[in-house]
Amino acid sequence: MTAQYLQQIASFKATKIPLPSSKSESNRVLIIDALTEGANTISNLAEARDTQTMIRLLNQNPAIFDVLDAGTTMRFLTAYAAVTNQHKVMTGTPRMCERPIGILVDALRHIGAEIFYMNKEGFPPLAIHGMEAQSNDQVSVRGDVSSQYISAILMIAPLLPKGLEIKLEGKVGSRTYIEMTLQLMKQFGVDYTWEEDIIKIAPQAYQPTAFAVESDWSGASYWFSLLACAEEGELFLEGLKKNSLQGDSAIVDIMDKIGVKSEFQEGGVKLTKQKLKGLALWDFTHCPDLAQTVAVTCAIVGQKATFTGLESLRIKETDRIFALQQELAKFNAQLVEGENGVFTLVPSVQMPHEVRIHTYDDHRMAMAFMPLMTKTHVFIEDPEVVNKSYPSFWKHVALIKT
Repeated sequence: MTAQYLQQIASFKATKIPLPSSKSESNRVLIIDALTEGANTISNLAEARDTQTMIRLLNQNPAIFDVLDAGTTMRFLTAYAAVTNQHKVMTGTPRMCERPIGILVDALRHIGAEIFYMNKEGFPPLAIHGMEAQSNDQVSVRGDVSSQYISAILMIAPLLPKGLEIKLEGKVGSRTYIEMTLQLMKQFGVDYTWEEDIIKIAPQAYQPTAFAVESDWSGASYWFSLLACAEEGELFLEGLKKNSLQGDSAIVDIMDKIGVKSEFQEGGVKLTKQKLKGLALWDFTHCPDLAQTVAVTCAIVGQKATFTGLESLRIKETDRIFALQQELAKFNAQLVEGENGVFTLVPSVQMPHEVRIHTYDDHRMAMAFMPLMTKTHVFIEDPEVVNKSYPSFWKHVALIKT
């Protein structure tokens, strides 16, 4: 297996990072654009493999939508194919076919879609036979599993003849991603109401719009982490906005507590070192994609912390809790699971001369452990896995100079 070798760099010169565009925003506006038959002007779409897969499938419109390992693409295209009354097979990689989709399928069936499981109940591959008529204008969806199910349904709701009322059941995770979806829909002319646990969307048309995708805050998080772990340095991250639609902009507040000051300027955000304030507790319910980044950062900088809201990490590209536990142990750190979903991060007390990180077919594992290079020599296995969300990541790492 190939590996990316990272030589130890304790400090570095001021560096400008040209961040990639947001995969989350890109995939949502692509669905909205498809639902308006391409009448919009969309710019700055993400280079991520997930987004490029979405573009290819929407443009080519094959009988089989093979989404590879793209969970967002699987969920969004399932709803899209149903509401546009298409006959499609939805499939992906073996791991993709192990990721549950039953909550979304049940909701779409309730609304009127014909969807069948081709193998295991509750999992892809799926056979979609369209939606000839809307059978219900109300649906209940669990909020504690994946916000992508909810976003997928929200984006098709305006096209339903009766509109849709969605009741969110239980604890709502990744709420910021649902808010992002609704705010993007609003920018394309769709009105909605969200009161307590009920979202209502009347039948209406998306309006042709010009939209530029923002840089990716998830991708930005690794650079915050790098600076937090380094002894000295300065970074400028291009294309980020202070009032972002992306929930992962929470990294600003998190890293403010563990050594990074953020200053928004024209064209992006300037990061500088500051004194460690301390991060005792953080709830990742609404920003689960930051969990790996923050766990690794705390392990490196010596910050013991308590984490909650990690439930969805077990059904991502891999079981991210297990993966974190295995790889943190390689440099004498621990992620200890307690009762009621509470985890304790115990930082490293002794750093080995070198560390080899297994990535578990998970792009975020590769990127989250990159900041280890501030303390030791690092080998990142299967470095190409970053292509899922940030293909230029290693090129950008190479910009860091001592």
